[in-house]
Amino acid sequence: MPVRLRPLRDDEFDAWVEHGKAEYARDMIENAGAPPAQAREKAESDWQTLLPQRVETPDQFIYAVEDESGARVGSVWFARRETQFEGAVAFVYEIEIDEQFRGRGFGREAMLLLEDEARARGLARMSLNVFGGNEVARNLYRSLGYAESAVWMAKQLGDSQS
Repeated sequence: MPVRLRPLRDDEFDAWVEHGKAEYARDMIENAGAPPAQAREKAESDWQTLLPQRVETPDQFIYAVEDESGARVGSVWFARRETQFEGAVAFVYEIEIDEQFRGRGFGREAMLLLEDEARARGLARMSLNVFGGNEVARNLYRSLGYAESAVWMAKQLGDSQS
């Protein structure tokens, strides 16, 4: 299914941020064991820190994903980030295909277009973080040639008072 990326408009930004913060907090709660209040606080802080100038924030690239008819089916967000070991990379903060459009290849196509966008900006490497419980996303990334470079594991030990 052909898709295209278009820059997110400022009038779409607030709704996109609110949805993104809620999903990020939910992921931290469900997949990283974060307490709800702390997850919401971290989501709020991270989004404010990363996007202080909204869609005009330098080195932050936010796109609406549209199908061939121009209908919005999702969004993607990546940033140019400097890393200690790899230099500048494209870091994917979000790729989300709206639930009613999932399973049609939009995510795969959007990722390939995102890779093109990163290359066009002179970035030769793309990296991302995915929570362990998100097997659909992990399988998509693996099928596109992404390899795990670190795995954070945890185990709940129960009551530490006993």
